[in-house]
Amino acid sequence: MPPPKGLRLAGRIAHSFIDSKLTPLVIVAALLLGAFSILKTPREEEPQIVVPMLDVFVQMPGASADEVAQRVSLPMEKLLREVPGVEYIYSISHPGVSMLVVRFYVGAKEEDAIVQTYNKLYSNFDCIPPGVSQPIIKVRSIDDVPIMALTLWGKDYDSYRLRRIAGELENSLKPRNDVSETKIIGGQPREIPVVLDTQRLAAYGLTPGSIVGQLQNVNSRGHAGSFSRDNREFQVEAGTFFTSLEDLRQVVVGVHVGRPVYLRDVAEKLEDGPAEANTYVLFANARGGAGQTAGADYPAVTITLSKRKGTNATDISERVLDKVNALRGYVLPNDLNVTVTRNYGETAKDKSDELLKHLLIATLSVTLLIALALGWRESGVVLLAVPVTLALTLAVFYLYGYTLNRVTLFALIFSIGILVDDAIVVVENIVRHFRLPESRGRSLSEVAVEAVDEVGNPTILATFAVIGAILPMAFVRGLMGPYMRPIPVGASAAMLFSLMVAFVVSPWAA
Repeated sequence: MPPPKGLRLAGRIAHSFIDSKLTPLVIVAALLLGAFSILKTPREEEPQIVVPMLDVFVQMPGASADEVAQRVSLPMEKLLREVPGVEYIYSISHPGVSMLVVRFYVGAKEEDAIVQTYNKLYSNFDCIPPGVSQPIIKVRSIDDVPIMALTLWGKDYDSYRLRRIAGELENSLKPRNDVSETKIIGGQPREIPVVLDTQRLAAYGLTPGSIVGQLQNVNSRGHAGSFSRDNREFQVEAGTFFTSLEDLRQVVVGVHVGRPVYLRDVAEKLEDGPAEANTYVLFANARGGAGQTAGADYPAVTITLSKRKGTNATDISERVLDKVNALRGYVLPNDLNVTVTRNYGETAKDKSDELLKHLLIATLSVTLLIALALGWRESGVVLLAVPVTLALTLAVFYLYGYTLNRVTLFALIFSIGILVDDAIVVVENIVRHFRLPESRGRSLSEVAVEAVDEVGNPTILATFAVIGAILPMAFVRGLMGPYMRPIPVGASAAMLFSLMVAFVVSPWAA
């Protein structure tokens, strides 16, 4: 049926949907879209803030720290300041090594920052002093911060054995597509020290340098050629890597009087064992346990895991723990303790669930308040309009690439207080028109459309006035800009959707 003449925008929208069979489908689709967004949107503790940072390492063997600073660090600082978007440059000069930290402005594109830095360094490589190595560039981001830490410890395990078990566990966790980086902290790594006997070296006419070169040549693998047979191509590789102490003992390091000289012949000490630890990790079990002393310190090794960009920290932590449990009795001994000392995925899930609970409480509180002030019918309409609006707002967060964190969920809670205004105004005016004497005997749909049309323009104006007051917060610069941006974006989207729901859903539900 064509709309009556004289209806404005709000009235025309209400007339199109008030008796349409598509309206309940729109409501269901919006709710399903919101549920999909909740399930698919990654959960994190804090918002993602893009601050491109690069570490540049340059070696200058044999140079003092002052020489490195004057000949490497300072010229590179001046060079890198020419890269567009660079905000700060920090340099640290050590004997033989220079490290520069290049930080770009917040919001700069990470790929552009990396490419421009590479181009600037390598296009000016001819200006670098002799003896300086090529720069090594490492990209740093907020995702490099470990989201999970597993600490391995046990009463009958020393730091060397823990380190070897941690290495096997790390190899099992590395292939995961959602884990970007793993790192082992503490323990004693495996080492085979080779102590040469100078008298034997002199007797065989060898030098320590020749021994080192021979060991490097033997402990390698390379491409030796290829051949074809039966329409198949075969690649041939030569060489192997050391896998045991005996492999090292059998290395031929020279020839003397026509006979091979083995490494064992010139080595004073050749043992497979633990190296000196660089970092120490201890685990204090305050409560004690079976066979454990309360308050005692035990040697420990910690494995940290960082996630890839855009992945869900909650899902990663759950899958990693499932993998660790599956490795019990296979990689991890049954009597070895694995304690989760950091789990940002779990804390992110707990905080997200808590904020979602508060979101539900806020919705029910607003509904109850409206029921006491206007009536149960009006509160029922608002109770339907609020979830539909929030569901569509969650879909906006998902499409924008935001994560579910404390800021985005605060934006939803903050929006509840303002998004119900449109629905309240429209529903209250519809109910008021139903009670007017001149509305008796008329079609309820016709009365509802007139009521919506009456308050449509003021409601639109009020909605855009609120958006105009909130949205400028999204253009704040600096570190706080992207951190707080989900609040104005979410609140503005919620206001627009609340206006649409007030004109589409509220007349149909009333």
